[in-house]
Amino acid sequence: MLQDSDTIRISDVSEAVVHGILEVISDGIWDWHANTGFVYRNTGWYRMLGYEPHTLDNTVFTWESLIHPDDLAAVMAKFDLCLSDSVHEYRAEYRCRTCDGSYLWIEDCGRIIERNPDGSVARMIGAHRDIHASKLLLAQLERRNHSLEQQVAERTAELVRLNEALQQKAEENRQLAETDALTGAASRYRLERVIKLECERSRRFKYAFSVIAMDVDDFKQINDNHGHSAGDQTLVKIVALVRTHIREIDLIARWGGDEFMVVLPNTGLADGRLVADKLRELIVRSRVCEQLDITLSFGLAEYQPDEPMSQLMVRVDRALYQAKLAGKNQICE
Repeated sequence: MLQDSDTIRISDVSEAVVHGILEVISDGIWDWHANTGFVYRNTGWYRMLGYEPHTLDNTVFTWESLIHPDDLAAVMAKFDLCLSDSVHEYRAEYRCRTCDGSYLWIEDCGRIIERNPDGSVARMIGAHRDIHASKLLLAQLERRNHSLEQQVAERTAELVRLNEALQQKAEENRQLAETDALTGAASRYRLERVIKLECERSRRFKYAFSVIAMDVDDFKQINDNHGHSAGDQTLVKIVALVRTHIREIDLIARWGGDEFMVVLPNTGLADGRLVADKLRELIVRSRVCEQLDITLSFGLAEYQPDEPMSQLMVRVDRALYQAKLAGKNQICE
């Protein structure tokens, strides 16, 4: 029997040894170091989902991106309860996207094993377990136990068809609501939803993100001197040009009139300024208006921890106003 002096604590074992042990476990094991953002996933995790071992990014975004969209909100709600210490452990069942694009039901369990002095999470470990077969079996048994299933299916078939038609219409309406009709940029409605999501993600995972506000200098002169058609085409060309020079994860949206915003996830203030300066020079070099040279003024702000979204918008708008006062074609923070 081991004495107290012989007991080996996990903290005394090197990370290499821990990860070596995890590699021989068949279940999908994950190890989140919250202070650095690094997430280790063992070989069993990759094989369960059909990926080659250690071929995906070691971040929480990898996990988030694989969760079925319909399950994401419920999963994050349970995860947040654990982070806030409202429950002892995190446990959820949901669908994960596999390498071939299909979805696999898994059970996900996790526990916080270390917290920072301020109470925030420092490290959390957990496991993904394949429960797809049992889910399918349960569904099969439920179908067999319902003697009236066929009758119900026949009677509900028309409702299903109507529901699909309604969903299609709802999707069309969503696209209209989330897209600016003139420029094709994201609408103000979608912009506010995305910024709210990024604020929540930043608080949860301690990732920075920045917002750029852009406004066309002397835009009224284009409309007054060359007509609204020339002004509209200028805005369309600006959006098309900016879209080709930002990342896929970035979002350009029309805030209103000739003012636009670019949301830069996982981007601090210094890198955000590099993006803004690149876009400013791009507009100067490009001929987005046939009748005259066009410049943009830029406001830049990085999200501050626990800051209300409204305050972030006030700061970036104020920075844009300062850029206008400074002589236009400027970047202010």
